[in-house]
Amino acid sequence: MSPANFDCMRCGACCVNPETNRQEGFVDYVEVLPKDALRRKPELMRRFVVWNEHDQAHLGLDADQRCRALRGTLGRQVRCEIYRFRPSGCRRVEAGSPGCLQARRERGIDAS
Repeated sequence: MSPANFDCMRCGACCVNPETNRQEGFVDYVEVLPKDALRRKPELMRRFVVWNEHDQAHLGLDADQRCRALRGTLGRQVRCEIYRFRPSGCRRVEAGSPGCLQARRERGIDAS
């Protein structure tokens, strides 16, 4: 299926900590690197970023393991509150990629 068949504004599956991370005990999902635009937005850093025991910044997750910046219902309609300033890890996600397809399978979301 081509990337055009995937509606990221509906999906949001890649914004959830993957099952493999959870099984291995990883609670850090997307790292916020020093070069990322988000680092220059203190108010957004306070709202959406957590620091781990290694003093690394990561996007915070809610109790359902969703990114704190994700709003809406997975598979229906979602939006990212920090889209313009999202970290480089988020920017690397490609619609229809193996990681995208795996995230969609884990969340029960079919290609649109």
